[in-house]
Amino acid sequence: MDKRIDLIINNLKEVYDPEIPVNVYDLGLIYNVDVDENNNANIVMTLTAPGCPVVDVLIDDVTQAAQSVEGIETVNVDLTFEPPWDKSMMSEEARLELGFF
Repeated sequence: MDKRIDLIINNLKEVYDPEIPVNVYDLGLIYNVDVDENNNANIVMTLTAPGCPVVDVLIDDVTQAAQSVEGIETVNVDLTFEPPWDKSMMSEEARLELGFF
């Protein structure tokens, strides 16, 4: 795997949904991270709910997290609701932290 993808994922673990005390990666909101041959980061993500009031903040924070990795030219964030997010997408650590066991 491209080392930059690992660095982007590490940075995404520092981006928190302001309404939930868990980072967006462990929350399961990040569906895919890829870096193409032109050094563009492409991220597919979702939200816990389609009407999320902080969607712009989250997209900006995700974009900045990826953009801060050396060698990344541009960041494209694709917001999707397919498949819809549910609690099973969270990491075990996130489910424990939020008491979903």
